[in-house]
Amino acid sequence: MPGILTQAAIDDPALRAAYLHCRRTVRRDDPVEYSIMQLMPPLLRPACWAMWAAFSAADDLADAPAGTTATRTAQLKAWTTALEDELTAGHSDDPVRRALIDTMHRWRLDLADLRLSFATLDGDTRGRHLHTWEQWSVWVGDSNLSWATQSMTLLARAGIPVPVWLRRKDSYQRYLDGLYLTDTLTDLAQDLARGELNLPTQVLDQFPDAADHLTARHWSPAAGALIAHLTGQARRWLDQPGLTSTLHPGPAELLSTATRLFHARLDAVQAAGPALLSRPAVPAPFVRWRILARARTRGALAWRLTPLSATPHGSSPGYALPRQTRPPSKFQPPAPHPSGARPPTIPASRMPRHVAVIMDGNGRWATQRGLPRHEGHRAGAEGATRDVICGAAEIGLAHLTLYAFSTENWKRDTEEIAFLFESIRNQLRTYANDKEELGIRIRWAGSAVGLPQDLIEELLQAELRTRHRTGLCVTVCINYGGRDELTRAAAQLARAAAAGDIDPDHVSDTDLARHLTWPDTPDVDLLWRTGGEQRISNFLLWQAAYAELHFTDTNWPDIDRRDLWQAITEYSVRQRRHGAAPAADSSKDGTVAHRACH
Repeated sequence: MPGILTQAAIDDPALRAAYLHCRRTVRRDDPVEYSIMQLMPPLLRPACWAMWAAFSAADDLADAPAGTTATRTAQLKAWTTALEDELTAGHSDDPVRRALIDTMHRWRLDLADLRLSFATLDGDTRGRHLHTWEQWSVWVGDSNLSWATQSMTLLARAGIPVPVWLRRKDSYQRYLDGLYLTDTLTDLAQDLARGELNLPTQVLDQFPDAADHLTARHWSPAAGALIAHLTGQARRWLDQPGLTSTLHPGPAELLSTATRLFHARLDAVQAAGPALLSRPAVPAPFVRWRILARARTRGALAWRLTPLSATPHGSSPGYALPRQTRPPSKFQPPAPHPSGARPPTIPASRMPRHVAVIMDGNGRWATQRGLPRHEGHRAGAEGATRDVICGAAEIGLAHLTLYAFSTENWKRDTEEIAFLFESIRNQLRTYANDKEELGIRIRWAGSAVGLPQDLIEELLQAELRTRHRTGLCVTVCINYGGRDELTRAAAQLARAAAAGDIDPDHVSDTDLARHLTWPDTPDVDLLWRTGGEQRISNFLLWQAAYAELHFTDTNWPDIDRRDLWQAITEYSVRQRRHGAAPAADSSKDGTVAHRACH
């Protein structure tokens, strides 16, 4: 073990002791997860131990059987607050936090992932009531996502990018759900000891009395049927063909081995029967050894064939780390427009929830001024886009979607595309790092096919860094096409039907909508296109089915927040009937009182 710490350039004796403490903790408490960590490159294993041990420590505080809810909440708050303070100071006397702080600094990891997990654990101390599998998936994802995302970030920092969720995002989400459901079944006895049954009512209602019997520690036919159903569901979610086909051999072996280990855990759940209610179901040591023996050999070969860096890419020993700060307690308003204009007062009932914008006219703007087309994209991004986002936040808009690059835009000049991508990178960094006070959340919609790897990583990092924010949600459509999105959603729906998760004879529009890129985003209320063209150009075909359309002649670089406010003002006086007849008492022109922009 000292050899691994040496490979990871961990030389300080106290720090080595802290990492070894984390290793012992993970090996004792989570042997299957520890086995998976051992398939990571040796130089990354200490970081994995530290992250898992930290999450386990916080989880133990949230689930402590003794004490009141208030006590558990206070203990978890004290632990996470100490971590925040110590991360800034760069040192801790607690061995788990000491190792985690070194890992966060050494590999330039973002604390936002851990914050989200800790916030979810804090909610767990007060109890949760989950009604649907979708709610359950969000809950377990928020609880555990930091481990998965940080592990992939570690690989990327060492020189092995792992954009695993790009081509088959829905399949990877189901795979993670399979892992988490297996964990739930394996640790059922521990949850029941705390009086918890962390399953959605959607499935419990299918097995009358099963929940009561399990809570009472009574193994009945109903309880057995429920466990058998859940075990089968976890297996279906774990079996996602093709997930490893485009991965580097090292991560591919890690993923395949994890799948086999979790199937072994499900075998143990099935074999446990009534004993599942009194002790965790774990596979026998010889079963784990049989799975891991060949995996270690193949994994070691894969890592030997790949040059890995002990120093994060783009940095050098002794690099300066940015100060980690806590999220603001509340959002701050954006700087006002230079003209002093203030947003109009729109009645809440007349405010759109979702505005989508086709930012057209950048190239024409540049050509009219004798400039290269890419100068139009730069001007539009640095001027109009920034100001419109500020204006959307200022007026209180919930969702803003921007059409930045379509699947058809590949037909343009390669130099223009390169400048456009660079402009997008700069904007992502700005809003992921510098606009924290606005509470802006960044999302990406589109296909990864053909995009530069560094742009993909920038998009994903922006999503990860901002996903805990609850202000304006800005979805950036890059390499996006409405038909492409619907085709991919149909393919995911077909896979779900083939797996038995949905009856093809009873597919509804809601089922298809669940497989769109961001199914929780509301439909588009207002679709606005600048630049004088009057078509929607394959943009949000499903989401904009009932959108109000607004076309303006001004090219995008000449747009500012006042134009957005004017578009919203015009939207507010339209009658939206969605196919219904107009109300008998509607006014002739459908106007409502409002204060115009000034």
